[in-house]
Amino acid sequence: MEVFEAIKNRRSIRQFTNQTVPDEMVDKLVEAARMAPTAKNAQAFQLVIVRQAKTKELLSRAAFGQVQVQTASVVFVVCADLRRAMDSCGDRGRSLYCIQDAAVVTQNVLLVAYSLGLGACWIGAFDEEVVKKVVNTPVDMRPVVMISIGYPAESPLQRSRRLSDEFVHQETF
Repeated sequence: MEVFEAIKNRRSIRQFTNQTVPDEMVDKLVEAARMAPTAKNAQAFQLVIVRQAKTKELLSRAAFGQVQVQTASVVFVVCADLRRAMDSCGDRGRSLYCIQDAAVVTQNVLLVAYSLGLGACWIGAFDEEVVKKVVNTPVDMRPVVMISIGYPAESPLQRSRRLSDEFVHQETF
């Protein structure tokens, strides 16, 4: 599959079948995360892979009842590793770069999930403190994104996008 095809055709999937995502596919998604570019190659992120129904239920509650967290076959909790970011890049690493790193990791996972025939959804709306407790994060770990992943039970239409002349500027604004 062409990368641009995945970028153009991937959709946020919020309804999943009951089919379990095999370990081999999860391994490919982990590899996609591992290969994400990061600030100063600090790789200031950690993944928590959640498959247990009770944990997904608790994460769904933390995500203000977003059902796709509970019904997904697997949920990735992408965390910013604040200590690793600080050690590599100082304050800016801790406050910004590790968040950017988590976003790039998430995009890699979303695109590879699509290429594997899976559906996924980037979830940013959640109570961070509750998620920390549910997945038992160390002190210097910050949950940034949850990704619900499974076999899609829906085919959403493409949502509208702004035209490039609405956001592209040459040299300056």
